[in-house]
Amino acid sequence: MKFDLHTHHFRCGHADGNIREYVEAAIGAGLKVIGISDHTPYFGSPEEQPFPFIAMGKAEIANYVNEVLQLKQEYEGKIDVLLGIESDFFPEHAESYRQALSLYPFDYIIGSVHQVSGVSIFNKNRWKGFTPKQKIAEKEEYFSLIRQSAQSGMFQILGHIDAMKGNYPSFSDILTEDALEETLKVIAECGVAIEINTSGKTKMSGGWYPSNEILERAHYHGVEVTFGSDAHKPSRVGEDFEEVAAVLKDIGFTEWVYYKQKRKVTVPL
Repeated sequence: MKFDLHTHHFRCGHADGNIREYVEAAIGAGLKVIGISDHTPYFGSPEEQPFPFIAMGKAEIANYVNEVLQLKQEYEGKIDVLLGIESDFFPEHAESYRQALSLYPFDYIIGSVHQVSGVSIFNKNRWKGFTPKQKIAEKEEYFSLIRQSAQSGMFQILGHIDAMKGNYPSFSDILTEDALEETLKVIAECGVAIEINTSGKTKMSGGWYPSNEILERAHYHGVEVTFGSDAHKPSRVGEDFEEVAAVLKDIGFTEWVYYKQKRKVTVPL
């Protein structure tokens, strides 16, 4: 059974298409389940929309939820439309996010770390002038934030857990094995799934998030996995689903999961 839990649309300011187009694309790609998971508003500021090209405005989230719920009802029997959302994780604002998101009936929430030390993980210039020691410290802080997000209890899924390599492929070569192992152990203990996110191919690193090597370690630690294209245009919905399934089987996974009403649904590979 094909599913995709990670899709965006025009409200976030950096994706193309409306939600209906993603649902139709999912049907065309043979999916049985499509999760809509646009970026949350930025709840760490009193401003309505401090980052209009990154996240929707606060007043728009209710419209977003209502539209997805209407489409869920309209497409019932054709495809299962799930109400998801992708939330940033900022420890200092976690309670604000928790309270704001608790107002809506999300099927699942994806927790993603997009900033470390106040700078986007995708900023190509963030590594300039860093010593090897500073690079290690930044990578360790990234994984620390991921561990904290798993422990927060706010999320069913963690998004693209090695996406810091996206526009800096050398990130993968920074040696912090203990940080990665500890992170995977914590994720497994917390019962949170990680996604195989196929949008890495749209960045300088190419490939998927996380790498096959990390997936092998995740399997060893008993981490559960799910699938998300992280599509920012309808044509990418479900992209590489079969290829990801084949790799997971080779690694030794026998199933993956998705979430409905925040309850885990297991799907055989």
